[in-house]
Amino acid sequence: MRADVQNLFIGIHMLYCARDKDVTISEMLLGLEDLGYRVGEREVKQELEKLTLDNFLTAHTEGYSITGTGIEEFKDIRAKLQVLCSEVIHEAE
Repeated sequence: MRADVQNLFIGIHMLYCARDKDVTISEMLLGLEDLGYRVGEREVKQELEKLTLDNFLTAHTEGYSITGTGIEEFKDIRAKLQVLCSEVIHEAE
């Protein structure tokens, strides 16, 4: 998978996880590795910081929490993914 596509998936996954509870770099690193992503701590931190700069997450002490803007962005992403997945999966059948 191309790095730019992988980073998009990672960002989406981070927003998804942050909806339920604050996330940390180490928790996200472990979770992403469990999903098969090959990332290091530096890449995870960079993506969390990018999401913070975009106002989707807010940083505090060691954790990151989702913002109202992040929740709305995740809802928009989820709607687009539902359409895309429906099209891609139905085409494959």
